[in-house]
Amino acid sequence: MKEQAAIQASMANIQQKRGILITGLLVAMLFGALDGTIVGTALPRIVGELGGLSMMAWLTTAYMLTSTTIVPIAGKLADLFGRKSIYISGLAIFIIGSALCGMANTMTQLIIFRAIQGIGGGIMMPMAMIVIGDLFTGAERAKWQGVFGGVFGLASILGPQVGGWIVDSLNWRWVFYINLPVGILAIVLISIGLHNRRMAERVKLDLVGMFTMVVAVVSLLLALTFGGDKYDWLSWQIISLLASSVVFFSLFV
Repeated sequence: MKEQAAIQASMANIQQKRGILITGLLVAMLFGALDGTIVGTALPRIVGELGGLSMMAWLTTAYMLTSTTIVPIAGKLADLFGRKSIYISGLAIFIIGSALCGMANTMTQLIIFRAIQGIGGGIMMPMAMIVIGDLFTGAERAKWQGVFGGVFGLASILGPQVGGWIVDSLNWRWVFYINLPVGILAIVLISIGLHNRRMAERVKLDLVGMFTMVVAVVSLLLALTFGGDKYDWLSWQIISLLASSVVFFSLFV
């Protein structure tokens, strides 16, 4: 009887921690997804205060470059150092980047801080799906992935409304500051609910592979971003970026 009671208590504890973890994942996913749509609403006010209209596109481009590039690296680091360590690191970087964005005094500073924020965002988003894959199998996994996918749809609806209210009622800086309390809550919940399980006993970082992949991906994204917009597709700038991407992808392989 005592053994049965102990097993039931253990199962109840596991279920409770799983509920806390899923809540933390949903909170992190929602505030990460909201960030993009909220910031878009605040762009006119940001440019009006900081200037730098010609640099405005870089607010989105800088975030996209860092968030896209870090995704495969984050997945590998999660195998080496554990899901919990990497996920919480991503949340912390996102929070720090958000705080710095709110304190930016020039457009250049804001672009740099958005790139830092993008590193955190690029770690957060795929890690949520990885953790769901670890927690559930089969139909349950598909159900929860659908729920998390619905969070993106909800963010696209709420984002412009929330962003507009923040800009009109407070200040554009609160578009970034609002991430701080929500992010801290997500860190607390995930710290409680997620067990840090390392997949690799010995850690060996492929620094050359990381470098070549980063250069290749950044070159490709810049070419696709500026091609047909700032530069002609056959201009030397775009051709050089595409050639650089091919060379560094080959080196990576």
